[in-house]
Amino acid sequence: MLWPRAAAAHPVPFSYLDLRLQPDVIEGTLVAHIFDLAHDLKIEPAERLLDPAVASQQSAAIARLLGGRLAVTANGVTLIPQWSYAQVVADRQSLKLAVRYRMAGRAATVAVTATMFPYDPQHQTFLNLYEESALTQAILDGGRTSFEYFAGTRQGAFAVVKKFLPAGIHHILIGPDHLLFLVGLLLLGGSIRQLAVIVTSFTVAHSITLSLAALNVVSPPARIIEPAIALSIVYVGADNLLIRDGRDVRAWIAFAFGFIHGFGFANVLREMDLPARALGWSLFSFNVGVEIGQLLVVAAVATALAALRARSEAAGRQLAFAGSIVVMAAGAFWFIQRVFFPGGIS
Repeated sequence: MLWPRAAAAHPVPFSYLDLRLQPDVIEGTLVAHIFDLAHDLKIEPAERLLDPAVASQQSAAIARLLGGRLAVTANGVTLIPQWSYAQVVADRQSLKLAVRYRMAGRAATVAVTATMFPYDPQHQTFLNLYEESALTQAILDGGRTSFEYFAGTRQGAFAVVKKFLPAGIHHILIGPDHLLFLVGLLLLGGSIRQLAVIVTSFTVAHSITLSLAALNVVSPPARIIEPAIALSIVYVGADNLLIRDGRDVRAWIAFAFGFIHGFGFANVLREMDLPARALGWSLFSFNVGVEIGQLLVVAAVATALAALRARSEAAGRQLAFAGSIVVMAAGAFWFIQRVFFPGGIS
């Protein structure tokens, strides 16, 4: 206390990247703090970089350093940066470099990947991406190193569809709980009209909650939705066993539980980082993909069950009974797993 010593503190660990989209070029600036640059360039003291002569002399080394840690792609093609000389921004204790990326025509998608200063796990890069008067912002750090932008053009909309439609198909085909719910609804068979009404009811319901949740209007936690999806599967199997010659309410079951399944779809969609300027297209494309996947499953299962019943009505009833037991057992297993063992059962 009597002989205090000087203490060194790390300045705010931020970099700032501004990019402007033009018809055939991306122009931008990158601002980095002298503390981070000096650390990786092994320059002491860091304040030497505030000397314009030193900054200019180190420009090539800075460009090589940052160029290896910043990647920009347009339409899937990696762009080659053209860096300017470093300029001193004294009031921010930083250096600023202009960068230019030439493109072959207008970009539909732009992806930015940045790991600017890996030695500092707290470092963040603030990204501002401008297209005409529109601004899109993102923060890149150790937990999220890349950002994908879809341009507000016809080509951008097509790129959104190209990404999210296959994602919807993929999700429904690899989601055993959603598939088993659908299969459970189909086990009792029925006319083409009956099955179409069942699938349409499920589609309408989950499309509503998928959109609401993806837009963060309603966002129930996954710890509630996932067990509820499992219970919906148990209910479908039980209804198949209890219906006998009673009224067929499968369309109402599909509609009621479709709301819950929609929230499950939305949890996946949110993880895909929805493009701010193309929310409508991304939601529409993902939904259409889910429907295509559903139709593929419905067509295959319904055709197989119809063929079996055409050969033997008794075998069809036995399969429906056994299948409903399996559906109930799987749903019960998932419910127990998701409530009591959320980390998974080994």
